[in-house]
Amino acid sequence: MTKLSHKTANKTLQYYNETARTFVQGTIDADLSKLHRRFLKLLPIQAHILDLGCGSGRDSKAFIDAGYQVTAIDGSEGCCRLAADYIGQPVLCQTFAELNFDAAFDGVWACASLLHVPYAELTDIFGKVARALRPGGYLYASFKYGDFEGERNGRYFTDLDEERLAALIEPVAELEVVETFVTGDVRDGRGGEKWLNVIGRRIKFD
Repeated sequence: MTKLSHKTANKTLQYYNETARTFVQGTIDADLSKLHRRFLKLLPIQAHILDLGCGSGRDSKAFIDAGYQVTAIDGSEGCCRLAADYIGQPVLCQTFAELNFDAAFDGVWACASLLHVPYAELTDIFGKVARALRPGGYLYASFKYGDFEGERNGRYFTDLDEERLAALIEPVAELEVVETFVTGDVRDGRGGEKWLNVIGRRIKFD
């Protein structure tokens, strides 16, 4: 990672560590059930899911309650502690850059998490995600919609539109985009905010 990315990553993680309890309270009740169903229908029964940047543990708990095996990861120690209590199992505390799994998961769920990675580093992270998936496995990720990159409210954000996303994933030979779609924010009073959702798949090579 560059000095810039270290600085931005550390500042973002510091934000989440300092505001972990408030952040969890503000996101834990968001209803993402429609997105859950859209993702889970692609996976085998009792699939193993990596919740990448699990935050409050909201989605991990939904997947566990639905009978799936979940490995939850977050870079914020504060969020990891709160999420572990909520889901009833340990949460790995590591950054996206430290991701090092090989064909371990049927699905990777990265809801509003990879958006904190600088644009120049996202292709490398998508490569790590692809390697973590079993061949034929699926990725779900979401980003604020647009072309902004920089600090916003104490955190670093990379917003994406369809063109910017395609340019990032095209160099990752193991990963293909299955579909993209735009949704509104499900949190109260924020329906006007738009999100770019992407479902990708690790390609099966003969």
